[in-house]
Amino acid sequence: MKTVPEGFPKDFLWGGAVAACQIEGAYDADGRGLSTSDIHAYDKNIDRANISKEGGDTFAGIQRRIQDTESYYPKRYGIDFYHTYKSDLALMKEMGFKAFRTSISWSRIFPNGDELEPNEKGLEFYDNLIDEIIKDGMEPIMTMSHYDIPLHLVTEYGGFGNRKMIDFFVRYAKVLLERYKGKVKYWIVCNQVNLLPTVTFGSLGIYDDQAENMEELMYQAVHNQFVAGAKVIELAKTIDPDAVLGTMIADGTYYPATCKPEDIVLTMKKNRLQQYFFPDVQLRGEYPVYALRYFEENNINLNIQPGDEELLRNNKMQFLAVSYYSSKIVDSTKDSVKPFVGQQNPYLKPTPWEWRADPLGFYNALSQLWDRYQVPLIIAENGLGAIDTVEDDGSIHDEYRIEYLRQHILQMKECIKDGVNILSYLSWGPIDIVSSSSAEMSKRYGYIYVDLDDFGKGSGKRLKKDSFYWYKKVIETNGETI
Repeated sequence: MKTVPEGFPKDFLWGGAVAACQIEGAYDADGRGLSTSDIHAYDKNIDRANISKEGGDTFAGIQRRIQDTESYYPKRYGIDFYHTYKSDLALMKEMGFKAFRTSISWSRIFPNGDELEPNEKGLEFYDNLIDEIIKDGMEPIMTMSHYDIPLHLVTEYGGFGNRKMIDFFVRYAKVLLERYKGKVKYWIVCNQVNLLPTVTFGSLGIYDDQAENMEELMYQAVHNQFVAGAKVIELAKTIDPDAVLGTMIADGTYYPATCKPEDIVLTMKKNRLQQYFFPDVQLRGEYPVYALRYFEENNINLNIQPGDEELLRNNKMQFLAVSYYSSKIVDSTKDSVKPFVGQQNPYLKPTPWEWRADPLGFYNALSQLWDRYQVPLIIAENGLGAIDTVEDDGSIHDEYRIEYLRQHILQMKECIKDGVNILSYLSWGPIDIVSSSSAEMSKRYGYIYVDLDDFGKGSGKRLKKDSFYWYKKVIETNGETI
């Protein structure tokens, strides 16, 4: 008979997560080409509480951004991790990290994306980075595509809206699987596949005026990405049978605003379409009928080629990675089934970015995902973006971050005691990085402060926050001291 777990497993992978496009910088070094992230300019007048779209532009707008010399593009520079990764990883080692998640910049390996041979200089950087992660006692958890699509694939092919992208991506993934066989066990194929249409540009490489029916194009691009992912799974079975490949979603589990049946049913439909549809396909291996009905009723006609459905059925993802930050509610008098349109929960405390903390929502979301899929989960992102203050003595007292993380870790522990199989907890941005959504540096997540402002000015010096020592103790005690 099964027993009730008392706490975190002995081999639990505590660590942190970043993305190449937010941390590396060196956007034009050693043959790297421009990527989708490199044309996301910082806007000092951004409305932090109402960011509905991340990056992207019309086709003409993309061309303007490529030529633009006036605006500041923070993701081109990151925190210069390309040159500081050894000392930065040493700080993660000091905290006792068991795992470190980062991504590989696709345009560092294939600068244009459609070359036949990879850029050796780009591969050498990741050779050294992965070796350093391993040397420092951490399990590398690598993302193949994290909002870093070669820009040439967008302007010349239309991103994943074009079926040719499948072969370009599979060629790229094949290089990674062969190169890092025996070194990288866990691969997240694509980051947050469901965060649409918010990050349509970064995730799928489709631009604002690419089609008359943009929703149809978006779901066609999603299908092409599904097929590419299944082909990568198929390839991995031959190249590296020990590799474990998974998909990733951004948790968007909504609550009904009231117990009114209309709120409850709309919430269910909304959660199903924006949250579960993607892993339903990638973990269960087929399109759910509710999605096919939505397509039919909304003039969405997908080009599904012969063999696609068999490929999806025979090549399911092996784990589900999840990012979790906050929650929202659905009001049937104001909202529709359309993804990522909801209301703020009045029972949760407002924040500058309106990502209202909800630790019980973390418990709820993970429990629902486990009950539905029964595959291992990786917490690939969780954290608090906040404005930090450096005191005169160089200290940073971020008790608000500690409290956010403490409450979420406690709820994750409750999930484990319920039998949820969680392999790893990777808090987002263990070192301050450029924000994905707003391109700010001042939205800080790290245990380690980086002395750079929103325009990249500053010494770049690293400082340990109070949370650095707190998380170190959490890892030392395997989650017993929280």
